Amino acid sequence: MKSKFTTLFILLLLSVSLKAQHKIDSNNKAQEKVTFIVGMHCEACKARIEKAVPLEKGVKDLQVDLEKKEVTVIYKPNKTTVEKLKKAIEELGYTCKQKEVPLPEASSATN
Repeated sequence: MKSKFTTLFILLLLSVSLKAQHKIDSNNKAQEKVTFIVGMHCEACKARIEKAVPLEKGVKDLQVDLEKKEVTVIYKPNKTTVEKLKKAIEELGYTCKQKEVPLPEASSATN
């Protein structure tokens, strides 16, 4: 009898664990990327952005390219928005504009 309860308990724990892992995996997959053109001028500007923006809710990764004046943010859209990320950079005192991503050209088929 004790063996049955132990087996049932282990199966229950395993089931709960697998459900929790599936939920974590599902949440991690929903990520988006946005690039901003930012009016930064020096290493101090870069460091300031690298320090502050990752503290925003939903930010998973950040890359700052001083030479190109670009800030690329990978974020979870269920936690934040492009507008909130833009505002976070602007609140640091920088101009910020979302970089337009060119659409792929449609291939023209010749008949």
